[in-house]
Amino acid sequence: MFNPSQDDVRRFFCSAFAKAQSSSSQDALETIANQWMSEHPEYHADLQDADAAVARVYDGSDGQTNPFLHLSMHLSITEQCSIDQPRGIRQAVELLTARRGDLHQAHHEVMEELGTMLWEAQRSGQAPDGQAYIDRVQQRATRD
Repeated sequence: MFNPSQDDVRRFFCSAFAKAQSSSSQDALETIANQWMSEHPEYHADLQDADAAVARVYDGSDGQTNPFLHLSMHLSITEQCSIDQPRGIRQAVELLTARRGDLHQAHHEVMEELGTMLWEAQRSGQAPDGQAYIDRVQQRATRD
């Protein structure tokens, strides 16, 4: 199982960003990552220096979101939808996207539910509850 370290993740995003900036060849995952990075120009400065990115502590004390966590969540949701795992997430995200009229906004809402699911699993010591996660995304898709 692929289990990258925090440093690996940060270097991956910085490398993918550099490839896009220089119009270098990218693999499929880098291409997807760059699609999300292009949606977040506010993170571009963080992505320009891999060594600085690895050294930086993103603890929220400065009010800034951790760009690498945020982009990783975009990738996770994209992957979940591509393989429909947990089963039903693709439809739930599609419904939410249709309701909001914007995939990016939908992803941000799904991130909240993904974070909740992971936090609850960690707090309870139980496996993540994929069905509760999907149910919460579907609820978002059916309410204003």
